[in-house]
Amino acid sequence: MGVEPSLAFFLITFFILYGSLHGYVFLKIKGAFHPTAAAQSILVLLMAFLVLTPVLVRVSERLGYEAPACALSYIGYIWMGILLLFFSVSILVDTYRLLIYLAGRFTHGDLSFLTPSPLQIFLIPMLLSLSLNAYGYHEAKNIRTEQVTLGTARIPPETGRIRIVQISDVHIGMIVREGRLEKIVEKVRQAGPDILVSTGDLVDGQIDNLMPSSRLFEDIQPKYGKYAVTGNHEFYAGIEQAMAFHRSAGFRVLRGEALTAAGLINIAGVDDPAGERFGLDRNPTEKELLTELPRERFTLLLKHKPVPDRETLGLYDLQLSGHTHRGQIFPFGILTALAFPYHTGYFDLPERASLYVSRGSGTWGPPVRFLAAPEVTVIDLIYREEKK
Repeated sequence: MGVEPSLAFFLITFFILYGSLHGYVFLKIKGAFHPTAAAQSILVLLMAFLVLTPVLVRVSERLGYEAPACALSYIGYIWMGILLLFFSVSILVDTYRLLIYLAGRFTHGDLSFLTPSPLQIFLIPMLLSLSLNAYGYHEAKNIRTEQVTLGTARIPPETGRIRIVQISDVHIGMIVREGRLEKIVEKVRQAGPDILVSTGDLVDGQIDNLMPSSRLFEDIQPKYGKYAVTGNHEFYAGIEQAMAFHRSAGFRVLRGEALTAAGLINIAGVDDPAGERFGLDRNPTEKELLTELPRERFTLLLKHKPVPDRETLGLYDLQLSGHTHRGQIFPFGILTALAFPYHTGYFDLPERASLYVSRGSGTWGPPVRFLAAPEVTVIDLIYREEKK
């Protein structure tokens, strides 16, 4: 069986970029310590292993070697976090060196005393990246509750308030296991939701060994239900297993479906477009789905990627999304913000629609967040008469 073309392209791109980062670090180490040929060979082998670690994790999972997969996950992904931060800080140091060099050329002066040594060029970014990674490891466990209150005349006045609690991008897998998931679930429990929603990427990895985690959701029974949509990682993990996990956790997964919960609020959900690469059958379009709903009720749209569809503006009141993680590790949020203009937080959209983009409740890859703390979002819909 051949490798699916888009997956092959992703793997090739990943190995080129990730391998290049390791090559960059290798050159920094070589300049700082001048290792012997034997030491360089050992270093190259170690870096090749670290480049391959994400693949080794998946292979170990598929073969059922859970303990090695967990160990490889922590080794490989913590190193990935260190590497990304090292590269970011190194770019700043290299930029500083370039500016000193240009200033020297411009002034015809000797500014070499302002230039760090090769050892400092390596140690400064490495020590900073280790420190930031340690901080980010703890930040990833510090789940915050974000509060949004919306006034609307589209819920019955006697209802008073409908509380929606959103989790997103939990990525239950080799690293986000029961310990981290319990913290997320406890935040949800404290919020006391009337409706619990998951806006994609609840799972990440082989589901066979993760089913016990679904039991943590059992005692959360919102009176209007638990609903979810797929993210791209549901398809990467295996859609049938992912759906079984959601069902075990008590979520109704809306895959091109819409309903009116308890006659009070419309809820619609669409599959992530990643499903199209995995043979996803055609579901109703977002417009077809929303057009069928009663407009006198508040309409909630669950959609993993924060990309509003211009054709459906005015057919829903609030879209809940995730996916961006706010970049997860600064400064990579700059790149995700360029890719997704609706990057994080609350946005007013045309046609009296709105959008909330979660930073995510878990982590993907490195178990680290830096200046992008995880969140559980509480959205209170309050009855408010429309202004004439």
